[in-house]
Amino acid sequence: MDVSTLDPAADEGGAGRPRAAGALAPAHEASTAPTAPTAPALWPQRLDTGWACLSTPPHAYESPADLPAQGWLAAPVPGTVASARRAAGLLDVDHPPQLAFDDHWYRVTLIGEGSRRLRFHGLATLAQVWLDDVKRLDSESMFIAHDLDIELNGRATLVLCFRSLTPALTAKRPRARWRPRLVSPPTLRNVRTTLLGHMPGWCPTIQAVGPWRPIEMLGDAPHAFDTIDLTSRLERDDGVVSLTLRFVHPHDPTICRATLSCGDHVSSLQWRDAYTLTGNVRVRDAKRWWPHTHGEPTLYPVTLQLADSKVMSHSLGSIGFRRIEVDRGADGGDFALRVNEVPVFCRGACWTSADLVTLAGTEAQLRHTFELARAAGMNMLRVGGTTLYESDLFYALADEYGLLIWQDFALANFDYPNDAAFSALIEREASQFLTRTRRFASLAVLCGGSEVDQQAAMFGLPVARRAHPLFTELLPALVARERADVPYVSNSPSGGPWPFSTNEGITHYYGVGAYQRPLADVRGAQVRFAAECLAFANVPDEATLHEALGTIHRHDPRWKAAVPRDAGAGWDFDDVRDFYLQSLYGVEPARLRYEDAARYLDLSRAVVAELIGDVFAEWRRAGSPCRGGLVWQLQDLRAGAGWGVIDATGRPKSALHGFAQTLQSLQVTLTDEGLNGLDIHLINEHAQTFSGELELVCLRDGSIKVASARHALTLAPRSLRRISAAAYLGQFFDFTHAYRFGPRAHDVTIATLYDAASGEIVSEAFHLPERSVHARDDIGMTVELERSGDGNGWHLAIETKRFARFVHIIDPYYRAARDWFHLAPNRRTIVPLLALDPLLPTAFAASPQEVVATASNAVFKVDETCAAPRGEVRAINALSAIFYG
Repeated sequence: MDVSTLDPAADEGGAGRPRAAGALAPAHEASTAPTAPTAPALWPQRLDTGWACLSTPPHAYESPADLPAQGWLAAPVPGTVASARRAAGLLDVDHPPQLAFDDHWYRVTLIGEGSRRLRFHGLATLAQVWLDDVKRLDSESMFIAHDLDIELNGRATLVLCFRSLTPALTAKRPRARWRPRLVSPPTLRNVRTTLLGHMPGWCPTIQAVGPWRPIEMLGDAPHAFDTIDLTSRLERDDGVVSLTLRFVHPHDPTICRATLSCGDHVSSLQWRDAYTLTGNVRVRDAKRWWPHTHGEPTLYPVTLQLADSKVMSHSLGSIGFRRIEVDRGADGGDFALRVNEVPVFCRGACWTSADLVTLAGTEAQLRHTFELARAAGMNMLRVGGTTLYESDLFYALADEYGLLIWQDFALANFDYPNDAAFSALIEREASQFLTRTRRFASLAVLCGGSEVDQQAAMFGLPVARRAHPLFTELLPALVARERADVPYVSNSPSGGPWPFSTNEGITHYYGVGAYQRPLADVRGAQVRFAAECLAFANVPDEATLHEALGTIHRHDPRWKAAVPRDAGAGWDFDDVRDFYLQSLYGVEPARLRYEDAARYLDLSRAVVAELIGDVFAEWRRAGSPCRGGLVWQLQDLRAGAGWGVIDATGRPKSALHGFAQTLQSLQVTLTDEGLNGLDIHLINEHAQTFSGELELVCLRDGSIKVASARHALTLAPRSLRRISAAAYLGQFFDFTHAYRFGPRAHDVTIATLYDAASGEIVSEAFHLPERSVHARDDIGMTVELERSGDGNGWHLAIETKRFARFVHIIDPYYRAARDWFHLAPNRRTIVPLLALDPLLPTAFAASPQEVVATASNAVFKVDETCAAPRGEVRAINALSAIFYG
């Protein structure tokens, strides 16, 4: 049987509910088995406990019968060899062993009588399955799930062997036309495994080995579930849910009746045969699922009821209804997503992994990251071809949080084999992935792979020789069959005379970034959709640097080990960031680092926040051809100045805060139009009309108002409006200091959007005609530490007498909900402080007080016994910091 509808769980070694295809428990439920007496036997039994593992030289032992009795470690399953070693305190994550090139054995004892079915959701990578010293299964791909029917007669020993990759890497295959520098060794193209751990300079060399996805044994209860296939579609205004449920054992259709409910809508199911229930339920005038930036990500609970001698009710999780299409534009060169017939500007980041060691991460880790992404205004994450297929929990949480998922198939950069055996592996893994994720509304784009076309084009191959049947025939046919509701693209990047052309189709834009182009290039490149962009070595905050590295020196080996770099390049991404530090801020990075290392780090954090804000303001402006941008990357895989806008401990970096200033659904931005002054851009992505007021103010010396205007306005639903600042002011003013008639008249222009009803600030944008950071003054900053209204938290009240540039907060035990922001003078702002969440195990090592974690929001609640915050508030144009606590 091809288990193409399996649903791997996400937790490392956790006792999560066993799940069949798409039958995911609601994401808010704790990951424990149902409490009803009959329920646990209906779902497959997770084989999570009692495992041990042993590492040996390659092919030192050919059979489990020969294995030594000593040297075994307790092993979490699902998990990896690396996670077993980490649990035992034997893993040096900075200098991990080459795990993929040894053999590794896992074993567990099974107890039972009669026929059973074992289900392996993922074995990384060349794996053998043995039962009582008899080999029963070989697996060649970590991305393929397997079923194995066995007979138990009391006790049996299940053994897994994960063989060294060396023989597969040295096997004879047709010669590749190109060898990407990204991956080592280049013959990894022949093996179906993740590239994580095999990309020097990109991520730590922690290689994927072991039973990384759950192993299950299907129960012997009469109603035990085998596979569940749950899908949704829209028919005009109605939503239709379809279910195909297969049982392990046959049923008598005349006795067992079944119904399916979606919300308040109920329909009877029919028996296709003695093992299979099918049917539909129609939801009249169904509420649509939206990305959170454009509406509510509405989900309906789905419940199965089985009735023979008694009625049993089973939650099958939640499901949403949406329609997603691609608009290619009048010239065919656009790539614009339309969700429920509404154009959506897609913005977000490229996913790496919640935990490189386990390749999964816990629900708390995933929720924490998704909450940060959503709060920053992101509405899309891309799971790239260099990574892997994520767990169903990942996609269920994306549904819940209203985040679109761009999903590459696990193919990247290589000139892949074109033989029948390799194609068969790809077909099986892709079919299984598409079927098990068919229920998820968040899946928005399916992409053949990453940078394969680009590599071929850069190698010099003509268009006719670049095409690969995997991307042009096999995968699109599978998508059309299994997920016709999701648009397919052959590669990222693709489109235009070169696949990586910026002005047509999908591109990877690093003009501002690795190619060190000026900010003007953002407009000149005429980007349509950037599936990757803006890679910088983003400096973490002070707490992470001191905890993880114990140093702030840029040339310390520990620092440089975490800085990304391309193999063979004479530069790294520290150099990229330093280029913009010099060109935008007018400082000499090497000298500043030598004379004032702390200042260098602060400016390094500020410049990436500024660049990201400026680039996305340009891309979101009225008249821009751009329809989306995904920054490279969301989170770091090791502590340090990596590409991530979230660091490896889960703390947001300045880059994420820079994102948040420009990505909100109700937004004002400013763009510098040179001799035409400033343009004000007003964005309303909501379905409701917005009524408010827009204030435009120019300040000299950070406090003296030299020009201003304030008018009421309304923004139509789903609208984008451009207003000339000159027209809004009604008189000449050199906003950009382009005419240079004498000294510059102002330091900063501030556009503030107010809500008409509440008078509260909805959005604010700032423009500095001169970005120099040399001048620092007494800006009259005051900081008050206050209890929150409910007494269970803290916040800072910050106010200045003069404009404050990039206000940031440093606290060893708390992080600011809002950070790295500009602050207008005489405007008291409240910044909540969030106690460091449980993802940061060392954060409270220096504090004697206890901190209690709550699973509901994955952050620490603060009570009276917890130490009060203590830290400092800085601004990059302030002479000194203000301390609190």
